Amino acid sequence: MANTRILSGRSVVVAGAGLAGLAAAVRLQQSGAQVTVLEARDRVGGRVWTVRNGFADGQHAEAGADLIETDHDAIRRLAGQVGLSLTPVLEGGFAFVRRDSRRYPSNPVSIARGFWPEIAKLCEPWVRAYRLTEQRWDSPIARVLANQSVADWLDQIRADRRIRAAVQGMRGFFLADPEELSLLALVDQLASESQGQSRFYRIKGGNDQLATGLARMLREPVQLHTTVLAVTQRRGGVRVTVSGSDGIQAKIAADVLVLALPATTLRRIVFTPPLPALQRRAIRDLRYGRATKTQLQFDRRFWQRQGRPRAYGTDLPIGAIWDANEEQRGNAGILTLLAGGSASIETERLLAQRGIRGLTDHLRWLGAAQASVLASRAVCWTDDPWAQGGYAFFHRDYDPELRAWLARPHGRVLFAGEHTSLRWQGYMNGAVESGWRAAAEVEALSRQLCSRA
Repeated sequence: MANTRILSGRSVVVAGAGLAGLAAAVRLQQSGAQVTVLEARDRVGGRVWTVRNGFADGQHAEAGADLIETDHDAIRRLAGQVGLSLTPVLEGGFAFVRRDSRRYPSNPVSIARGFWPEIAKLCEPWVRAYRLTEQRWDSPIARVLANQSVADWLDQIRADRRIRAAVQGMRGFFLADPEELSLLALVDQLASESQGQSRFYRIKGGNDQLATGLARMLREPVQLHTTVLAVTQRRGGVRVTVSGSDGIQAKIAADVLVLALPATTLRRIVFTPPLPALQRRAIRDLRYGRATKTQLQFDRRFWQRQGRPRAYGTDLPIGAIWDANEEQRGNAGILTLLAGGSASIETERLLAQRGIRGLTDHLRWLGAAQASVLASRAVCWTDDPWAQGGYAFFHRDYDPELRAWLARPHGRVLFAGEHTSLRWQGYMNGAVESGWRAAAEVEALSRQLCSRA
Protein backbone atom coordinates (compact mmCIF):
# COMPACT_ATOMS: atom_id res chain seq x y z
CA MET A 1 0.00 0.00 0.00
CA ALA A 2 1.37 3.40 -0.95
CA ASN A 3 2.37 5.77 1.83
CA THR A 4 -0.02 8.69 1.40
CA ARG A 5 2.39 11.17 3.00
CA ILE A 6 5.89 10.35 1.80
CA LEU A 7 5.62 12.54 -1.32
CA SER A 8 3.50 15.31 0.15
CA GLY A 9 4.76 18.62 -1.22
CA ARG A 10 6.71 16.98 -4.05
CA SER A 11 5.99 17.69 -7.71
CA VAL A 12 6.51 15.00 -10.34
CA VAL A 13 6.21 15.22 -14.11
CA VAL A 14 5.42 11.95 -15.88
CA ALA A 15 6.11 11.96 -19.62
CA GLY A 16 4.06 9.34 -21.45
CA ALA A 17 0.43 8.37 -20.82
CA GLY A 18 0.74 4.73 -21.78
CA LEU A 19 0.20 2.06 -19.13
CA ALA A 20 3.67 2.58 -17.64
CA GLY A 21 3.25 6.33 -17.21
CA LEU A 22 -0.33 6.14 -15.96
CA ALA A 23 0.45 3.35 -13.49
CA ALA A 24 3.33 5.44 -12.13
CA ALA A 25 1.24 8.62 -12.00
CA VAL A 26 -1.60 7.06 -10.01
CA ARG A 27 0.83 5.50 -7.52
CA LEU A 28 2.67 8.81 -7.12
CA GLN A 29 -0.58 10.68 -6.56
CA GLN A 30 -1.61 8.13 -3.93
CA SER A 31 1.70 8.85 -2.19
CA GLY A 32 0.87 12.55 -1.98
CA ALA A 33 2.74 13.94 -4.99
CA GLN A 34 1.45 16.67 -7.26
CA VAL A 35 1.55 14.88 -10.62
CA THR A 36 1.55 16.33 -14.12
CA VAL A 37 1.24 13.83 -16.98
CA LEU A 38 2.35 14.78 -20.50
CA GLU A 39 1.38 12.89 -23.67
CA ALA A 40 2.37 13.65 -27.27
CA ARG A 41 -0.61 11.82 -28.79
CA ASP A 42 -4.21 12.97 -28.91
CA ARG A 43 -5.26 10.14 -26.59
CA VAL A 44 -4.03 8.18 -23.58
CA GLY A 45 -2.94 4.55 -23.77
CA GLY A 46 0.11 4.70 -26.02
CA ARG A 47 0.45 1.33 -27.70
CA VAL A 48 -2.76 0.18 -26.01
CA TRP A 49 -5.35 1.25 -28.55
CA THR A 50 -8.84 -0.19 -28.89
CA VAL A 51 -10.43 0.60 -32.27
CA ARG A 52 -14.16 1.21 -31.80
CA ASN A 53 -15.15 2.96 -35.02
CA GLY A 54 -15.99 1.40 -38.36
CA PHE A 55 -16.95 -2.12 -37.30
CA ALA A 56 -20.45 -3.58 -37.69
CA ASP A 57 -22.57 -4.71 -34.73
CA GLY A 58 -20.80 -2.21 -32.45
CA GLN A 59 -17.77 -4.51 -32.26
CA HIS A 60 -14.24 -3.42 -31.38
CA ALA A 61 -10.70 -4.80 -31.65
CA GLU A 62 -7.25 -4.16 -30.25
CA ALA A 63 -4.98 -2.34 -32.71
CA GLY A 64 -2.14 -2.49 -30.20
CA ALA A 65 -1.42 -4.53 -27.07
CA ASP A 66 -3.95 -7.32 -26.86
CA LEU A 67 -3.54 -10.42 -24.70
CA ILE A 68 -3.11 -10.81 -20.93
CA GLU A 69 -1.83 -14.12 -19.57
CA THR A 70 -2.51 -16.06 -16.39
CA ASP A 71 0.67 -15.01 -14.60
CA HIS A 72 0.46 -11.32 -15.52
CA ASP A 73 -0.29 -10.44 -11.91
CA ALA A 74 0.39 -6.69 -12.07
CA ILE A 75 -2.03 -5.82 -14.85
CA ARG A 76 -4.66 -8.21 -13.52
CA ARG A 77 -4.45 -6.54 -10.11
CA LEU A 78 -4.49 -3.05 -11.61
CA ALA A 79 -7.54 -3.85 -13.74
CA GLY A 80 -9.34 -4.98 -10.59
CA GLN A 81 -8.43 -1.75 -8.82
CA VAL A 82 -9.94 0.24 -11.69
CA GLY A 83 -13.10 -1.89 -11.50
CA LEU A 84 -12.54 -3.81 -14.72
CA SER A 85 -13.00 -7.54 -15.29
CA LEU A 86 -11.15 -9.94 -17.57
CA THR A 87 -12.73 -12.37 -19.98
CA PRO A 88 -10.96 -15.59 -21.08
CA VAL A 89 -10.18 -15.93 -24.79
CA LEU A 90 -8.36 -18.25 -27.20
CA GLU A 91 -8.91 -21.39 -25.15
CA GLY A 92 -6.35 -23.96 -26.20
CA GLY A 93 -3.74 -21.37 -27.11
CA PHE A 94 -1.85 -21.14 -30.38
CA ALA A 95 -1.32 -23.84 -32.99
CA PHE A 96 1.17 -23.52 -35.84
CA VAL A 97 0.48 -23.39 -39.57
CA ARG A 98 3.24 -24.12 -42.07
CA ARG A 99 2.70 -23.58 -45.78
CA ASP A 100 3.35 -26.23 -48.39
CA SER A 101 4.85 -24.70 -51.54
CA ARG A 102 2.98 -27.23 -53.72
CA ARG A 103 -0.49 -26.82 -52.27
CA TYR A 104 -0.41 -23.38 -50.66
CA PRO A 105 -2.51 -21.21 -50.31
CA SER A 106 -5.46 -23.59 -50.74
CA ASN A 107 -4.18 -25.91 -48.04
CA PRO A 108 -1.27 -25.65 -45.60
CA VAL A 109 0.86 -28.71 -45.08
CA SER A 110 0.04 -28.92 -41.39
CA ILE A 111 -1.76 -27.44 -38.46
CA ALA A 112 0.32 -28.52 -35.49
CA ARG A 113 -0.13 -28.00 -31.77
CA GLY A 114 2.65 -28.02 -29.23
CA PHE A 115 5.44 -26.51 -31.35
CA TRP A 116 6.65 -24.26 -28.49
CA PRO A 117 7.56 -27.17 -26.15
CA GLU A 118 9.49 -28.79 -29.00
CA ILE A 119 11.57 -25.65 -29.49
CA ALA A 120 12.07 -25.45 -25.72
CA LYS A 121 13.38 -29.03 -25.67
CA LEU A 122 15.95 -28.27 -28.36
CA CYS A 123 17.06 -25.21 -26.40
CA GLU A 124 17.13 -27.00 -23.04
CA PRO A 125 20.96 -27.20 -22.62
CA TRP A 126 21.27 -23.43 -23.03
CA VAL A 127 18.23 -22.77 -20.84
CA ARG A 128 19.68 -24.92 -18.07
CA ALA A 129 23.05 -23.15 -18.22
CA TYR A 130 21.40 -19.73 -18.33
CA ARG A 131 19.27 -20.49 -15.27
CA LEU A 132 22.45 -21.39 -13.36
CA THR A 133 23.56 -17.77 -13.87
CA GLU A 134 20.26 -16.61 -12.31
CA GLN A 135 19.42 -15.27 -15.78
CA ARG A 136 21.98 -12.49 -15.48
CA TRP A 137 22.63 -10.52 -18.65
CA ASP A 138 26.13 -9.61 -17.48
CA SER A 139 27.23 -13.26 -17.25
CA PRO A 140 29.66 -14.98 -19.66
CA ILE A 141 26.89 -17.36 -20.74
CA ALA A 142 24.62 -14.43 -21.61
CA ARG A 143 27.38 -12.90 -23.72
CA VAL A 144 27.91 -16.14 -25.66
CA LEU A 145 24.17 -16.38 -26.31
CA ALA A 146 23.89 -12.71 -27.25
CA ASN A 147 26.61 -12.93 -29.88
CA GLN A 148 24.70 -15.38 -32.06
CA SER A 149 21.34 -15.14 -33.75
CA VAL A 150 18.56 -17.68 -33.51
CA ALA A 151 19.27 -18.49 -37.18
CA ASP A 152 22.90 -19.26 -36.27
CA TRP A 153 21.71 -21.65 -33.58
CA LEU A 154 19.32 -23.40 -35.99
CA ASP A 155 22.26 -23.98 -38.33
CA GLN A 156 24.39 -25.35 -35.48
CA ILE A 157 21.79 -27.92 -34.42
CA ARG A 158 20.98 -28.71 -38.06
CA ALA A 159 17.31 -28.00 -37.52
CA ASP A 160 14.96 -29.51 -40.06
CA ARG A 161 12.62 -27.53 -42.28
CA ARG A 162 9.70 -28.01 -39.91
CA ILE A 163 11.51 -26.50 -36.92
CA ARG A 164 12.86 -23.62 -39.00
CA ALA A 165 9.34 -22.83 -40.19
CA ALA A 166 8.05 -22.87 -36.60
CA VAL A 167 10.78 -20.48 -35.47
CA GLN A 168 10.04 -18.27 -38.47
CA GLY A 169 6.45 -18.25 -37.27
CA MET A 170 7.58 -16.67 -34.01
CA ARG A 171 7.98 -13.36 -35.86
CA GLY A 172 4.48 -12.61 -34.59
CA PHE A 173 5.75 -12.97 -31.01
CA PHE A 174 9.23 -11.41 -31.00
CA LEU A 175 8.54 -9.03 -33.96
CA ALA A 176 11.92 -10.04 -35.36
CA ASP A 177 13.26 -12.60 -37.81
CA PRO A 178 15.55 -15.45 -36.67
CA GLU A 179 18.47 -13.74 -38.45
CA GLU A 180 17.96 -10.60 -36.32
CA LEU A 181 16.94 -12.01 -32.95
CA SER A 182 19.60 -12.74 -30.37
CA LEU A 183 19.61 -16.33 -29.13
CA LEU A 184 19.76 -14.81 -25.65
CA ALA A 185 16.29 -13.33 -26.15
CA LEU A 186 14.85 -16.75 -27.03
CA VAL A 187 16.63 -18.53 -24.17
CA ASP A 188 15.58 -15.82 -21.71
CA GLN A 189 11.95 -16.23 -22.74
CA LEU A 190 12.09 -20.00 -22.37
CA ALA A 191 13.87 -19.77 -19.01
CA SER A 192 11.18 -17.42 -17.72
CA GLU A 193 8.23 -19.57 -18.81
CA SER A 194 5.91 -20.51 -15.95
CA GLN A 195 4.95 -24.12 -15.43
CA GLY A 196 1.62 -25.28 -16.79
CA GLN A 197 -0.61 -24.05 -19.59
CA SER A 198 -1.08 -20.29 -19.61
CA ARG A 199 -4.53 -18.90 -20.38
CA PHE A 200 -5.26 -15.75 -22.36
CA TYR A 201 -7.55 -12.89 -21.36
CA ARG A 202 -8.70 -9.47 -22.49
CA ILE A 203 -10.25 -6.67 -20.50
CA LYS A 204 -13.98 -6.96 -20.95
CA GLY A 205 -15.15 -4.10 -23.16
CA GLY A 206 -11.68 -3.20 -24.45
CA ASN A 207 -8.14 -2.83 -23.11
CA ASP A 208 -8.25 0.95 -23.54
CA GLN A 209 -10.58 1.12 -20.55
CA LEU A 210 -7.60 0.50 -18.29
CA ALA A 211 -5.76 3.56 -19.63
CA THR A 212 -8.82 5.81 -19.59
CA GLY A 213 -9.78 4.56 -16.13
CA LEU A 214 -6.34 5.37 -14.73
CA ALA A 215 -6.42 8.81 -16.39
CA ARG A 216 -9.75 9.56 -14.70
CA MET A 217 -8.17 8.81 -11.31
CA LEU A 218 -5.74 11.70 -11.71
CA ARG A 219 -6.57 15.06 -10.15
CA GLU A 220 -5.09 16.93 -13.13
CA PRO A 221 -6.11 15.95 -16.68
CA VAL A 222 -3.41 14.53 -18.92
CA GLN A 223 -1.84 17.25 -21.10
CA LEU A 224 -2.28 15.84 -24.61
CA HIS A 225 -0.43 17.03 -27.75
CA THR A 226 2.58 17.79 -25.54
CA THR A 227 6.02 16.65 -26.68
CA VAL A 228 9.12 16.58 -24.46
CA LEU A 229 12.05 18.25 -26.21
CA ALA A 230 14.67 18.71 -23.49
CA VAL A 231 15.37 17.92 -19.85
CA THR A 232 17.62 20.05 -17.66
CA GLN A 233 18.61 18.98 -14.17
CA ARG A 234 19.66 21.40 -11.48
CA ARG A 235 20.39 20.84 -7.84
CA GLY A 236 16.86 21.76 -6.81
CA GLY A 237 14.93 19.83 -9.46
CA VAL A 238 14.29 19.36 -13.16
CA ARG A 239 13.06 21.62 -15.93
CA VAL A 240 11.24 20.01 -18.84
CA THR A 241 11.02 21.84 -22.16
CA VAL A 242 7.88 20.87 -24.07
CA SER A 243 6.16 21.78 -27.31
CA GLY A 244 2.42 21.88 -27.90
CA SER A 245 0.50 21.12 -31.07
CA ASP A 246 0.86 24.79 -32.03
CA GLY A 247 4.65 24.52 -31.86
CA ILE A 248 4.91 26.95 -28.95
CA GLN A 249 7.49 25.86 -26.40
CA ALA A 250 7.10 26.03 -22.63
CA LYS A 251 9.05 24.93 -19.57
CA ILE A 252 7.67 22.89 -16.69
CA ALA A 253 9.54 22.71 -13.37
CA ALA A 254 9.29 19.75 -11.00
CA ASP A 255 11.20 17.94 -8.29
CA VAL A 256 11.40 14.69 -10.27
CA LEU A 257 10.74 13.49 -13.82
CA VAL A 258 9.57 10.01 -14.86
CA LEU A 259 10.19 9.28 -18.55
CA ALA A 260 7.74 6.53 -19.52
CA LEU A 261 8.61 6.74 -23.21
CA PRO A 262 9.95 4.21 -25.74
CA ALA A 263 13.68 4.32 -26.39
CA THR A 264 12.90 5.51 -29.92
CA THR A 265 11.41 8.69 -28.43
CA LEU A 266 14.05 9.10 -25.72
CA ARG A 267 16.72 9.41 -28.42
CA ARG A 268 15.24 12.72 -29.54
CA ILE A 269 15.36 14.37 -26.10
CA VAL A 270 18.28 16.66 -25.21
CA PHE A 271 19.55 15.99 -21.66
CA THR A 272 21.53 18.51 -19.63
CA PRO A 273 23.71 17.20 -18.12
CA PRO A 274 23.96 14.37 -20.68
CA LEU A 275 23.03 10.81 -19.81
CA PRO A 276 26.03 8.58 -18.98
CA ALA A 277 27.72 7.18 -22.09
CA LEU A 278 26.59 3.60 -21.38
CA GLN A 279 23.00 4.71 -20.88
CA ARG A 280 23.07 6.62 -24.16
CA ARG A 281 24.36 3.48 -25.89
CA ALA A 282 21.70 1.31 -24.27
CA ILE A 283 18.96 3.60 -25.56
CA ARG A 284 20.56 4.21 -28.95
CA ASP A 285 21.21 0.55 -29.77
CA LEU A 286 17.85 -0.87 -28.68
CA ARG A 287 15.73 -1.92 -31.64
CA TYR A 288 11.97 -2.05 -31.97
CA GLY A 289 10.25 -4.76 -33.96
CA ARG A 290 8.55 -4.00 -37.23
CA ALA A 291 4.84 -4.64 -36.69
CA THR A 292 1.70 -4.32 -38.78
CA LYS A 293 -1.53 -5.30 -37.07
CA THR A 294 -4.62 -5.76 -39.21
CA GLN A 295 -8.21 -6.37 -38.14
CA LEU A 296 -10.52 -7.98 -40.69
CA GLN A 297 -14.23 -8.07 -39.85
CA PHE A 298 -16.14 -10.79 -41.71
CA ASP A 299 -19.89 -11.32 -41.94
CA ARG A 300 -19.50 -14.73 -40.32
CA ARG A 301 -17.01 -16.41 -37.98
CA PHE A 302 -15.85 -19.14 -40.34
CA TRP A 303 -12.77 -19.93 -38.23
CA GLN A 304 -14.85 -21.04 -35.23
CA ARG A 305 -15.21 -24.77 -35.71
CA GLN A 306 -15.41 -27.58 -33.20
CA GLY A 307 -11.96 -28.90 -32.34
CA ARG A 308 -10.13 -26.21 -34.29
CA PRO A 309 -7.83 -23.66 -32.61
CA ARG A 310 -8.69 -19.97 -32.66
CA ALA A 311 -5.09 -18.76 -32.76
CA TYR A 312 -2.16 -19.63 -35.02
CA GLY A 313 1.47 -18.79 -35.33
CA THR A 314 2.40 -19.04 -39.00
CA ASP A 315 5.25 -18.65 -41.45
CA LEU A 316 2.84 -16.92 -43.82
CA PRO A 317 3.43 -13.35 -45.04
CA ILE A 318 0.42 -12.17 -43.00
CA GLY A 319 1.97 -13.30 -39.70
CA ALA A 320 0.15 -14.65 -36.65
CA ILE A 321 -3.64 -15.02 -36.77
CA TRP A 322 -6.16 -15.07 -33.95
CA ASP A 323 -9.79 -14.45 -33.07
CA ALA A 324 -9.98 -10.79 -32.12
CA ASN A 325 -13.42 -10.68 -30.52
CA GLU A 326 -14.84 -14.09 -29.71
CA GLU A 327 -16.17 -12.61 -26.45
CA GLN A 328 -18.34 -10.04 -28.29
CA ARG A 329 -21.90 -10.43 -29.53
CA GLY A 330 -23.04 -10.33 -33.14
CA ASN A 331 -22.97 -12.55 -36.20
CA ALA A 332 -19.92 -10.77 -37.54
CA GLY A 333 -16.47 -11.56 -36.24
CA ILE A 334 -13.00 -10.07 -36.39
CA LEU A 335 -9.69 -11.75 -37.12
CA THR A 336 -6.42 -10.15 -36.06
CA LEU A 337 -3.31 -10.56 -38.21
CA LEU A 338 -0.05 -9.57 -36.52
CA ALA A 339 2.82 -9.41 -38.98
CA GLY A 340 6.16 -8.98 -37.23
CA GLY A 341 9.66 -8.56 -38.64
CA SER A 342 9.89 -9.20 -42.37
CA ALA A 343 6.24 -10.31 -42.39
CA SER A 344 5.35 -6.68 -41.63
CA ILE A 345 7.10 -5.62 -44.83
CA GLU A 346 5.36 -8.41 -46.77
CA THR A 347 1.96 -7.41 -45.38
CA GLU A 348 2.51 -3.76 -46.26
CA ARG A 349 3.46 -4.81 -49.79
CA LEU A 350 0.36 -6.99 -50.15
CA LEU A 351 -1.86 -4.15 -48.96
CA ALA A 352 -0.23 -1.67 -51.34
CA GLN A 353 -0.47 -3.97 -54.35
CA ARG A 354 -3.75 -5.82 -53.83
CA GLY A 355 -5.52 -4.27 -50.87
CA ILE A 356 -7.39 -6.44 -48.37
CA ARG A 357 -7.76 -9.20 -50.99
CA GLY A 358 -3.99 -9.65 -50.77
CA LEU A 359 -4.47 -10.70 -47.14
CA THR A 360 -7.65 -12.74 -47.41
CA ASP A 361 -6.12 -14.91 -50.14
CA HIS A 362 -3.71 -16.13 -47.45
CA LEU A 363 -6.69 -17.14 -45.30
CA ARG A 364 -8.30 -19.48 -47.85
CA TRP A 365 -7.09 -22.54 -45.95
CA LEU A 366 -9.03 -21.25 -42.93
CA GLY A 367 -12.25 -20.80 -44.91
CA ALA A 368 -12.17 -17.09 -45.78
CA ALA A 369 -13.65 -17.77 -49.23
CA GLN A 370 -16.95 -18.54 -47.49
CA ALA A 371 -17.29 -15.04 -46.04
CA SER A 372 -17.33 -11.37 -47.00
CA VAL A 373 -15.18 -8.65 -45.47
CA LEU A 374 -17.35 -5.99 -43.81
CA ALA A 375 -14.59 -3.72 -42.50
CA SER A 376 -10.86 -3.61 -42.04
CA ARG A 377 -8.20 -1.61 -40.22
CA ALA A 378 -4.42 -1.87 -40.57
CA VAL A 379 -1.94 -0.14 -38.26
CA CYS A 380 1.77 -0.12 -39.04
CA TRP A 381 3.40 0.64 -35.68
CA THR A 382 6.74 1.14 -37.40
CA ASP A 383 5.27 4.24 -39.05
CA ASP A 384 3.89 5.58 -35.77
CA PRO A 385 6.07 8.62 -34.88
CA TRP A 386 5.82 8.06 -31.12
CA ALA A 387 6.58 4.32 -31.15
CA GLN A 388 8.47 3.54 -34.38
CA GLY A 389 7.83 -0.15 -33.81
CA GLY A 390 5.67 -2.64 -31.95
CA TYR A 391 7.87 -3.22 -28.91
CA ALA A 392 11.54 -3.67 -28.15
CA PHE A 393 13.52 -6.74 -29.12
CA PHE A 394 17.15 -7.65 -28.51
CA HIS A 395 19.21 -7.90 -31.67
CA ARG A 396 22.32 -10.06 -31.88
CA ASP A 397 24.42 -6.87 -31.94
CA TYR A 398 23.00 -5.58 -28.63
CA ASP A 399 25.49 -5.70 -25.76
CA PRO A 400 23.64 -7.62 -23.00
CA GLU A 401 25.39 -5.68 -20.24
CA LEU A 402 23.66 -2.53 -21.48
CA ARG A 403 20.19 -3.82 -20.65
CA ALA A 404 20.34 -2.76 -16.99
CA TRP A 405 21.05 0.81 -18.10
CA LEU A 406 17.60 1.11 -19.70
CA ALA A 407 15.99 1.38 -16.26
CA ARG A 408 18.83 3.07 -14.34
CA PRO A 409 17.93 6.45 -12.74
CA HIS A 410 19.86 9.53 -13.83
CA GLY A 411 19.75 11.89 -10.88
CA ARG A 412 16.17 13.13 -10.62
CA VAL A 413 15.21 11.51 -13.93
CA LEU A 414 13.71 8.01 -13.75
CA PHE A 415 12.72 5.63 -16.55
CA ALA A 416 9.75 3.32 -17.15
CA GLY A 417 8.22 1.40 -20.06
CA GLU A 418 7.98 -2.19 -21.26
CA HIS A 419 11.55 -2.01 -22.59
CA THR A 420 12.86 -1.47 -19.04
CA SER A 421 11.19 -4.60 -17.62
CA LEU A 422 13.42 -7.61 -17.05
CA ARG A 423 10.70 -10.23 -16.54
CA TRP A 424 7.89 -8.92 -18.74
CA GLN A 425 9.54 -6.95 -21.53
CA GLY A 426 7.16 -6.56 -24.47
CA TYR A 427 4.02 -7.11 -22.38
CA MET A 428 1.44 -4.75 -20.87
CA ASN A 429 2.30 -6.42 -17.57
CA GLY A 430 5.89 -5.23 -17.95
CA ALA A 431 4.71 -1.69 -18.61
CA VAL A 432 2.58 -1.66 -15.45
CA GLU A 433 5.32 -3.18 -13.28
CA SER A 434 7.87 -0.69 -14.62
CA GLY A 435 5.56 2.20 -13.73
CA TRP A 436 5.17 0.90 -10.19
CA ARG A 437 8.92 0.43 -9.93
CA ALA A 438 9.55 4.01 -11.07
CA ALA A 439 7.04 5.30 -8.52
CA ALA A 440 8.84 3.36 -5.77
CA GLU A 441 12.13 4.86 -6.93
CA VAL A 442 10.65 8.36 -6.67
CA GLU A 443 9.69 7.59 -3.07
CA ALA A 444 13.19 6.30 -2.33
CA LEU A 445 14.73 9.40 -3.91
CA SER A 446 12.44 11.63 -1.85
CA ARG A 447 13.56 9.93 1.35
CA GLN A 448 17.16 10.39 0.28
CA LEU A 449 16.62 14.09 -0.40
CA CYS A 450 14.88 14.53 2.96
CA SER A 451 17.79 12.90 4.78
CA ARG A 452 20.20 15.35 3.16
CA ALA A 453 18.14 18.40 4.08
